[in-house]
Amino acid sequence: MKTAIAYPRMNASDRPMGPAPLSAAVLHEPMLFISGQVAIDPYSGEIKGNDIASQTRQVLKNVGDLLSEAQMTFDNVVRVTIYLTDLSTFSEMNAAYSEFFQFPFPARATVGIQLNHPDLLVEMEVTAMR
Repeated sequence: MKTAIAYPRMNASDRPMGPAPLSAAVLHEPMLFISGQVAIDPYSGEIKGNDIASQTRQVLKNVGDLLSEAQMTFDNVVRVTIYLTDLSTFSEMNAAYSEFFQFPFPARATVGIQLNHPDLLVEMEVTAMR
């Protein structure tokens, strides 16, 4: 049975990132699937940061909040897909990303894309497992 997971102090039916028909995360034991997270504060709706390092940290803060609500940590993450609007920022993104993960690191892919807002520089989707 799947369960919608929301950000702390929000209801699962809240749509802080807009009207799209999706959940911030879905728990289907023993796995947690986190929808693509961008550098938007889910409480204020504001984009946080104007460089890749600060946006990466906000994305992973959002991920961490969802992991926590599912009673998991970054140690439970097994897969990350990263979408970058500018592949030349890979090393700066990677440095900020490495602040959140320890060995053994999750499996990972990085893809160059265009996001739906010009100020957003990175998006990440995450799979975690108990």
